[in-house]
Amino acid sequence: MSISTPGGPQRRPTVVSTGKKPAAGRPAAGAKAASDKPATPQRSGGGGKGPRKPIAPVKVSQGRSWGPIALFVAVGVLATSIIGYGAWAAIKGSQSWQDKAADIQGIVNFRQTDPESISNQEHRAGKQEYKQSPPVGGPHNNTWQRCLGDVYDAPIANEHALHSLEHGAVWLTYRPDLPAADVEKLASVIRGNDFMLMSPYEGLDSAVSIQAWGYQLKVDSADDPRIKEFATVLAQNASMEPGVPCSSGNYTTGTGTEPRELQPSMGG
Repeated sequence: MSISTPGGPQRRPTVVSTGKKPAAGRPAAGAKAASDKPATPQRSGGGGKGPRKPIAPVKVSQGRSWGPIALFVAVGVLATSIIGYGAWAAIKGSQSWQDKAADIQGIVNFRQTDPESISNQEHRAGKQEYKQSPPVGGPHNNTWQRCLGDVYDAPIANEHALHSLEHGAVWLTYRPDLPAADVEKLASVIRGNDFMLMSPYEGLDSAVSIQAWGYQLKVDSADDPRIKEFATVLAQNASMEPGVPCSSGNYTTGTGTEPRELQPSMGG
């Protein structure tokens, strides 16, 4: 190192390198000033604002899609209905006609409730008295009323109609004052169907009454679906003489409440 002398120029002390490295963690001499300054953050892209924070994606809440759900439910309901109807049809198809008849609401089965009133199948001439009105069984005329889906526009004799019932026919009767439109609705059930016939009936206590041998159903409307159900279930099935027709042989097509005496052309 230099030593200043009196009167001579003052010289700065010369820094002598000792050849030693600065200790770890200590800045070298002359670098202290630079290290004392706070570090300036690096700017990216020349924007001068530093790196941007990543933007979190915004989740959009979507409503539940009801279309496929509704379709699935509808298909399920339809499938259940088809299966249920198939099971119901199978059960109905395996029922006897007697069970099907018993299922018709309001039907009266005189074979069970009053068998004595219908047990006599004797052939008799002239007018007869019956417990039911219209009759559903009992003695009757040797001649039967033709029942090849015949629609009569005037009353017919009980004694002839009852013989038709014995052969398995159903007889649809209606009050004479029923509107023409209602009469036509009833006729559409009977017309053209073998073992069925129809006529007005004086003194009827309901709008419509339909009979088979031992069975009767009375309703208040020509639109009642039970009328067709009765006719379909009991035609031929309720016969007391199975296999015997009522649309050929010793029949009559005449109207009027007085029975006709015709010579028989065949048994019955």
